[in-house]
Amino acid sequence: MKAEQMMDDFSIADVITEELIQLEMKATTKEEAIYELTRLLMANGDIEDEEEFAADVFAREAEGMTGIGNSIAIPHGKSDSVIKTSLVVGKAKTPIEWESLDEEPVRVIILFAVKNTDANTMHIKLLQKVAMLLADEDFIENMVNAETKAEMMELLSRDPMEEE
Repeated sequence: MKAEQMMDDFSIADVITEELIQLEMKATTKEEAIYELTRLLMANGDIEDEEEFAADVFAREAEGMTGIGNSIAIPHGKSDSVIKTSLVVGKAKTPIEWESLDEEPVRVIILFAVKNTDANTMHIKLLQKVAMLLADEDFIENMVNAETKAEMMELLSRDPMEEE
């Protein structure tokens, strides 16, 4: 299968499992949130070094805001410590202060863990798919209100191209 063809068939469901969804995060700060989600990636075997991965995420955070508004943040780390490109999703019990476009705190954090070898194609495809989903206000509202991992998986597994 050609690389372009593989990308067309690519789905967010390929890079997330229910084990990578945390519906009741304990974190109350951005730093705690990134570490909490990093631990989930580590526990799931998607990264091999928590400290290295978290450092790469914080380095990216220093480059510009990842809070995109509507209670959502999309921090990401391209890192040698990533074993398998993945998404991990966390939902905060209480809103977390985060630099964001609408200057509001966030409730849902979608952390991208991208293997350096996948950095170009996979990273861009992932961002495109997530960005298309996040362009839909109903999707955002459903994410913020999702109460089960199954609900969250169902939302993330939608193909935004099919809904136009």
